[in-house]
Amino acid sequence: MTAIKHALQRDIFTPNDERLLSIVNVCKAGKKKRNCFLCATVTTERPVQVNVVKVKKSDKGDFYKRQTAWALRDLAVVDAKDAVKESPEFDLHFDKVYKWVASSTVEKNTFISCIWKLNQRYLRKKIDFINVSSQLLEESVPSGENQSVAGGDEEAVDEYQELNAREEQDIEIMMEGCEYAIANAEAFAEKLSRELQVLDGANIQSIMASEKQVNILMKLLDEALKEVDQIELKLSSYEEMLQSVKEQMDQISESNHLIHLSNTNNVKLLSEIEFLVNHMDLAKGHIKALQEGDLTSSRGIEACTNAADALLQCMNVALRPGHDMLHAVKQQQQRFSDLREQFARRLASHLNSVFVQQGHDQSSTLAQDLLRYAKLMEWLKNTDYGKYEGLTKNYMDYLSRLYEREIKDFFEVAKIKMTGTTREGKKFATLPRKESAVKQETESLHGSSGKLTGSTSSLNKLSVQSSGNRRSQSSSLLDMGNMSASDLDVADRTKFDKIFEQVLSELEPLCLAEQDFISKFFKLQQHQSTSGTTMNEVEEMDGVALSRLHTSGVPQTVSSEKDMIRQMMTKIFRCIEPELNNLIALGDKIDSFNSLYMLVKMSHHVWTAQNVDPASFLSTTLGNVLVTVKRNFDKCIVSSLSCCYNFVLLS
Repeated sequence: MTAIKHALQRDIFTPNDERLLSIVNVCKAGKKKRNCFLCATVTTERPVQVNVVKVKKSDKGDFYKRQTAWALRDLAVVDAKDAVKESPEFDLHFDKVYKWVASSTVEKNTFISCIWKLNQRYLRKKIDFINVSSQLLEESVPSGENQSVAGGDEEAVDEYQELNAREEQDIEIMMEGCEYAIANAEAFAEKLSRELQVLDGANIQSIMASEKQVNILMKLLDEALKEVDQIELKLSSYEEMLQSVKEQMDQISESNHLIHLSNTNNVKLLSEIEFLVNHMDLAKGHIKALQEGDLTSSRGIEACTNAADALLQCMNVALRPGHDMLHAVKQQQQRFSDLREQFARRLASHLNSVFVQQGHDQSSTLAQDLLRYAKLMEWLKNTDYGKYEGLTKNYMDYLSRLYEREIKDFFEVAKIKMTGTTREGKKFATLPRKESAVKQETESLHGSSGKLTGSTSSLNKLSVQSSGNRRSQSSSLLDMGNMSASDLDVADRTKFDKIFEQVLSELEPLCLAEQDFISKFFKLQQHQSTSGTTMNEVEEMDGVALSRLHTSGVPQTVSSEKDMIRQMMTKIFRCIEPELNNLIALGDKIDSFNSLYMLVKMSHHVWTAQNVDPASFLSTTLGNVLVTVKRNFDKCIVSSLSCCYNFVLLS
């Protein structure tokens, strides 16, 4: 083991300015035995550092290498496992517990004793020794404890201490002063002893002489300790003050954070409130107009229209997430719903009364009065389709009764003019009133045809008898009885042709103007593709069937609005096609050759109507009547051919 110590000192620790004090050959407990050495070392330079170094022998040679080093101050516990029974096992508690098995108990005890001495000298008993025999710890009285430890440590150190150059020089000088030092060692030792005694005496006298200075020094040290205590007290008070300031600063910082958070929340809240106020606040004037607005004057209607549009904008505002959960927003939405329901009910009631008045009064200003409500009808269509649908049905009911009465009277006059019966004189007295009624109805609902639709003007230009106004046309119908009796057959056919043309010329602008009015008043598109409903199906529909075409509360699509116009026209003018068929039957009965005149006139009017709108009510109705006329004409031709064939056979 001594040879290993010298080898380790020379190869590993001397190059690192360290001295090896103790060594033990160990292996880790519970594992395959791979021997290594634990070394207790101290540095040669001050301040002294004490280490426990693990050294392992290289597998490829006989040299040693340093593997791990721990500072002795990091050692917390030394556990010898058993203080009574000798055991080679022991534990060292550094950052974790290292379990070792020594090669012998002697080496283990020597190593632990060295660790205990180094702990006493350098660490002031910071390491705990458990399960260690008291003999190893070399217990002694407190006064001599450090000296004994120091002496033992110095013996261990002196075993390897080398003389420096100055020490060698001093020894050489002393040896030169004593020539007999080598020959007579005892005399040399006695001389050294006497000189040492002299030096000890001088030291004692010097110490006694310096006792006063020592006392003064001690007094100064005491005063310095008191000053240190006072400084420590001040530092403690300062530390408390700084701690208080730190806590206050933390509170201020937290308060600032809360204030900033509160300001941010207030800004966001203000933004949300401004959004709700700007988009969901309905002016008091609008509310008053919806509740009490005058629906008879132009100014009142305009105010109600603006208020209804503002209400619709407020109800259709896109709310942000969470707004619908606010109580105030729910209240405002409920208020808007109540206002909408109240105004829709008031508007529907007023328009129904206007429709009733229109069914009895033939004033020329009613059409313009109704057109003033067009925007309100559009609003009602978008907000309450049920009431819109009810108004549509009521309008068709009132107008259909009015038109049915007037049109039947008009066709009755035409039939009388065609037949020339004995009741003609009586009818002549009432005919101008009826014709005027039809004209007034047309003008009262829609104004002149030229003002409402350009297509009506173009139709009138294409008509044979449409150069004058309706009153002149009606007058020409009355003047038919003044014709001469010459060429009676040709005259009768010409008379029939003019009367038939006059009837068609009266019906065209009336139907077109009514269709244009319905489109404008009820906000329906006229020029979109239809959904494919046949005219025969439309003809069989009544008001109930028409209402079933629509889902309650759901507006119609653009493609079906044209169907709705045609259905409304069919309901309003449901008597036109039967009356035309009756008139055609009468003309064919009077003279079968009249079918030729009717075929020419009907073809011209159908072609004109189809150029304007091939899917309109007028175009479809005239087309159906044209089929009847064509069939009558075919019958006339067949009958004429049969007569000619019989005549040839007889001749």
